[in-house]
This record gives sequence, C-alpha cells and structure tokens, in this order.
Amino acid sequence: MNDISVLEALKQALRRLPGVGPKSASRMAYHLLERDRDGARLIAQALNDAIERIGHCKRCNNLSETELCSICSSPRRDHALLCIVESPSDLISLDQSGVYNGLYFVLMGRLSPLDGIGPDEIGIPRLEALLDEGMIKEVVLATNLTVEGEATAHYIGELVRARQIKATRIAYGVPIGGELEYTDRNTLARALAGRREA
Repeated sequence: MNDISVLEALKQALRRLPGVGPKSASRMAYHLLERDRDGARLIAQALNDAIERIGHCKRCNNLSETELCSICSSPRRDHALLCIVESPSDLISLDQSGVYNGLYFVLMGRLSPLDGIGPDEIGIPRLEALLDEGMIKEVVLATNLTVEGEATAHYIGELVRARQIKATRIAYGVPIGGELEYTDRNTLARALAGRREA
C-alpha cells in the first residue's frame, strides 16, 4: 500500500509539468522506475541543484545563478534599450534571433485581473524603478499576442510614455513561408494595419 502512494505521488508530481496529463505522467513514472533509475537520479539531482542555485537577476528578473545575469552584466549590450517579455523562454527566443542587442525585463507572467494577477504580481514596481533610473531611451514591448498580453503591453506602454521614454511594440503578421490563404483573418488584419514602406 505504501508503494502505491509513493508511485501516485510521483505521477502527481510529473503532472505539474506543462502538457503532461495522467497518461503521460504514468508512462514517465513507469519508464523511470522500470528502465532508467539512473536517469531518474540524474533528473532528481539536476532539479535539486537548479532549485538551490538558480534565482532571479536583480536587474531584469531573468533566471540566473549570479546576482546579475550574463546579459545584464555584458558591456556589449545597449543599456539604453529595454525589451519587456513575459517569461525567460520568451527572452531566450528573442535573444537567439541575433537581431536584438539591448537588455530585457522579464515579467514572469502577464496582467490577468480575473486570476488575481495585477501589476505587483508581475514586478511592475521593479520595472518602474528601472525606468526611473533615466538610462532607458526605448522600451520594446514583446508580450504575447493574447488578450492578457495586449493588455499588459498597453499598461506598460502608458507607464513608459508617462516618463517620456519611447515605447514600441514588436511587429506581427504573416510569418515567413506562410501562405495568405491559410492565415487567419485577425493576423491578416494586423499585418495590413502594420504595413511599412517597401
């Protein structure tokens, strides 16, 4: 009976991962216990190490093992340019594009009043303090194109403009390689509204 509760606890723990439902959690648990106990130990050790050693950068809020992350401490970055993203994975995606060379601020979420997530929960006071330092000349709003992401971008845009700092929004529209006939109506409307000189 004790073994069953431990196994169920493992399955429940695995279900905390995004996209993992009951069947996937079961498959993972059985695989680790039946075929890869060494792998399970490695995963457990890596998780423990990450939990103990990774915190948040004191400037941008990104995940970091040091007080300042490598991006914030880099002298090669443009410290007058700040890109606002919702999550560390968004930061990585943008940074890997190789096009952006400024700094970031990671919100760790987006405004969602219905879920009780307001400005304090996503670090807006820290962002305001950063903006008030006077070094930032432009803020790039790179929140996701969801209702909450758009509301968050609008809210932050107002804060930025109130400080006479330039606020820009990432462009959106038809993806490279995309075909117009398969692109949804809202994406096409935004692409047309955001057109620029060719």
